[in-house]
Amino acid sequence: MFEWLSRKGEAIAPARHSLAFLYETGAGEVPRAYDARVRAALNRNPVAFRAVRLVAEAVGSAPLTIEGGAPVEEIIRRPNPRASCGAFLELLAAHLVLHGNAYVDAAAGGDGRAAEMHVLAPDRMRVETDAAGWPARYLYRTGAREAALPIASDEAAGVLHIRALSPGDELYGLGALEAASGAIAAHNEAAAWNRALLSNAARPSGALMFDAGGDGGTLSGEQFDRLRREMDEGFSGAARAGRPLLLEGGLKWQPLSLTPADMDFAEGQAAAARDIALALGVPPMLLGLPGDNTYANYAEANRALWRLTVLPLAGRILEALSGWLRFWWPEAEVAVDLNRVPALASDRSEMWKRVAAADFLTADEKKRVLGLS
Repeated sequence: MFEWLSRKGEAIAPARHSLAFLYETGAGEVPRAYDARVRAALNRNPVAFRAVRLVAEAVGSAPLTIEGGAPVEEIIRRPNPRASCGAFLELLAAHLVLHGNAYVDAAAGGDGRAAEMHVLAPDRMRVETDAAGWPARYLYRTGAREAALPIASDEAAGVLHIRALSPGDELYGLGALEAASGAIAAHNEAAAWNRALLSNAARPSGALMFDAGGDGGTLSGEQFDRLRREMDEGFSGAARAGRPLLLEGGLKWQPLSLTPADMDFAEGQAAAARDIALALGVPPMLLGLPGDNTYANYAEANRALWRLTVLPLAGRILEALSGWLRFWWPEAEVAVDLNRVPALASDRSEMWKRVAAADFLTADEKKRVLGLS
């Protein structure tokens, strides 16, 4: 457990600036709280779940080049006893994509240097500012209290904050859930509607018509309630589908149906799924979505995923980690080894062919162009 979790101190004054909107509950269909949005996206939506997994696992599986000595190699390969390097980077990438903010805290060893790295939950963290509006410290919610954590700088160790692009906020990053929540809610609603429609044989089964004859009589309230109860108990639900009706007393059965246009939710659901993939930076082809065959084949789409989403995301995370680790190890440098990324093998092959055909370069110059020592 971290030292700050067991540290006792005076009550902390509330921050002047906080992510209050993440904890509010709106009245519409789109949840406002971050944990509710995560449940709606990852627990209920297969498109968002798969897209986030694709991006996060790709970042976690990226081959790395690590410089700075054995301690840097050790803490990157095994950030803490409960997480490998891949799991650590996966969680960072997921927080940065979904929330727009990722936080890392270090547990110091006997020599005063970082011995472990731990990812903190972004929805529990908020920034406290000074009188001038500059970040002064972090407040991390643990149960019923908040722990004060220092901000990392060149002069002092502290919590590393990695932000996604957010031009409108100088303290917090903007996550994809903010933009994709509407599409996720629409996709979930369409799935729930289709499920309910299928459970009712994809149509309203029909209506009971009461023929009063010439006297203009109507069903009494007691008769109406008894008829509804018998219909619910005997003919509702998938297990009772297709049962024949036994009608009496002037009752007639009038079948009803929906038009194909009323039943066509597939296109609307597919459009919402494409919007989810767009917000999360995943080519729709990789998610099996129809109607968006922008890329010639799966390999080209996978290469686009790495070039446009995974490498920029991994580069932002590793660059921030490298700068943070330099407080303890000035030579620390962590980056993605582009020469060992399987998705970019065809790009490397083309580069090698072009360099090999350049007769005006010497062998040493060709090695330098290819990034070889």
